[in-house]
Amino acid sequence: MLEYLNTVYPIRYTAMGLCVMGLLLSLFSLVALHTGLLPLLVFGGLVGLGIFDLRQTKKSVLRNYPVIGHMRYMLEYVRPEIRQYFIEADNDANPFSRAQRSLVYQRAKSDIDKRPFGTQLDVLAEGYEWINHSVAPTVTPSHDFRTTIGLDSRTGLQASSSSCTQPYSASVFSISAMSFGALSANAILALNQGAKQGHFAHDTGEGSISVHHKTHGGDLVWEIGSGYFGCRNDDGSFNPERFAANAANPQVKMIELKLSQGAKPGHGGVLPGPKVSAEIAEARGVPEGVDCVSPSSHSAFSTPVEMMLFIARLRELSGGKPTGFKLCIGHPWEWFAMVKAMQTTGITPDFIVVDGAEGGTGAAPLEFTDHVGAPLQEGLQLVHNTLRGVGLRSRIRLGCAGKVVSAFDIARMMALGADWCNSARGFMFALGCLQAQACHTGHCPTGVTTQDPVRQQALIVPDKAVRVFNFHQNTLKALKEMVQAAGLMHPGDITAHHIVRRVNETGVKLLVSIMPPLPLDALLDRDISALPNVYKFYWPRASADSFTLQIE
Repeated sequence: MLEYLNTVYPIRYTAMGLCVMGLLLSLFSLVALHTGLLPLLVFGGLVGLGIFDLRQTKKSVLRNYPVIGHMRYMLEYVRPEIRQYFIEADNDANPFSRAQRSLVYQRAKSDIDKRPFGTQLDVLAEGYEWINHSVAPTVTPSHDFRTTIGLDSRTGLQASSSSCTQPYSASVFSISAMSFGALSANAILALNQGAKQGHFAHDTGEGSISVHHKTHGGDLVWEIGSGYFGCRNDDGSFNPERFAANAANPQVKMIELKLSQGAKPGHGGVLPGPKVSAEIAEARGVPEGVDCVSPSSHSAFSTPVEMMLFIARLRELSGGKPTGFKLCIGHPWEWFAMVKAMQTTGITPDFIVVDGAEGGTGAAPLEFTDHVGAPLQEGLQLVHNTLRGVGLRSRIRLGCAGKVVSAFDIARMMALGADWCNSARGFMFALGCLQAQACHTGHCPTGVTTQDPVRQQALIVPDKAVRVFNFHQNTLKALKEMVQAAGLMHPGDITAHHIVRRVNETGVKLLVSIMPPLPLDALLDRDISALPNVYKFYWPRASADSFTLQIE
């Protein structure tokens, strides 16, 4: 019987039927009792919506479930918020856990960041890590930990043959690359004001130096991408005169050549014309309202040797400012080819920033986000060890980026070889980011990643600049306490001997035994047969003259 009724009148039309019944009742009430105009309008609108649902051809759910089918889309729209606020556990990291975000919020506001009643982490879980403490703790004079970029750490002399004449004393914790255009004007203003107050670096991202970067005078790392924004000709090629003019800005402390980024390594990008505002066009040196193309590769060089020559040229044009490059590790032989080009030319970058594939302020295709590029741990280890193997590590500083938000994150990366750490999403949280993951839609609820002038007004620059400063300072203060507890004087003293990882329920190992460092100058020996396979197989097949694998 029920099956018969469902055939005659499908139950899925019940909501539509109730709306029709409500319309008829409200119409009767209006005619007979002279009341019910509002219900009539409401039910009339719902019936009209149901008729539209039945006739439209794009959404099958609405054709089968008129009116009530819209609930599905409404719930789907708020699903991330429901999960974030009511379902997600404190330590579910997707991509950042609530505990991680809360830590940033507390430090940005200078609220109490202490936790009572013990850790919420499972200390018996595989992958759990800690830093060993000392029975002889130290006392460091300041939390303002720095590393000098542009000097050989062994000799204290200039780090390269191409003469870096303006070394930069960088904080070990800085703002990672995020372009104006990806971030709002107010976000850039707040980040740079906070960087100025704390005397730490603010990476421009490949969108170049905007007027908002210049307003407060904070230290800048100027990132040069494949689009050469801020230093390009009309055809997109590199323009040395424009580069020299921008690089002469005293705010610019370092020049960073971007080869790839963790969010979408090996992938170019297009900023659609409607999003290329007058401000963005002025900063990038492109026409307003026209698609802004960022190619997937550079046109200024095509071989590793040419790349080193280009780095030397950038350093010379900048007046001797520290010059280096950023990459997410991909094919190991391409990285080895760059190192061999350093050996061949005698030109070394002053620094290298290793971006992990877990990075992600930039929107990217899902496959790139999930499955392209090496994670930071593996990328940083390969770069650090290779430079050790050819005797260049002391001349080149290593930065890194990839989900670094806490003092332990910094300590761990420095144990793996980093000299300093960059954070993008951490500083976005300091600005008020809620991890709504709507960065690419223009509908950011906090005004951080939108170009909508009304939405941007939600981000009050002076208030958020203080939070950026506080997050930086309080994170370094926590790092200082950790360094002291380990019996050290500087986070640069942390090595893989200090960090322990649980490998199973009953076993733990020092990081140095899990990821042993390559012996100094090991790649200078003729016999490399005892080295890990990545070096044994690919180092002999890498060439300074080509990024291509040399197959015998």
